[in-house]
Amino acid sequence: ASFDGFLASQVLIPQIPRLLGPGLSKAGKFPVLCGGSDSLEAKVTDLRSQVKFQLKKVLCLGVAVGNVGMTPDELRQNTVMSINFLVSLLKKNWNNVKRLHLKSTMGKPYTIYG
Repeated sequence: ASFDGFLASQVLIPQIPRLLGPGLSKAGKFPVLCGGSDSLEAKVTDLRSQVKFQLKKVLCLGVAVGNVGMTPDELRQNTVMSINFLVSLLKKNWNNVKRLHLKSTMGKPYTIYG
């Protein structure tokens, strides 16, 4: 599990399940389609920017919503979008959320909800 994601061409996408089996799909790492005219750098940036919420029977969830290269406005926008998307996945929406904390890598956590 040393790779975060994969890119594949239109020709390879149909062959992947047959060659590699269901392993990539189960791991949530099925390759993203990369066309011949697409910018490879843009696709990689887009792939690295994706956030996956894996809702299981856990009571706590940690997700990266930004990095040090982002402006405060971009961080705020990512945070709001991530929170709203997470809440939309929950059965009782905001009734399932007790607290939300925002934390940088080395900083202390700030409670932003609850």
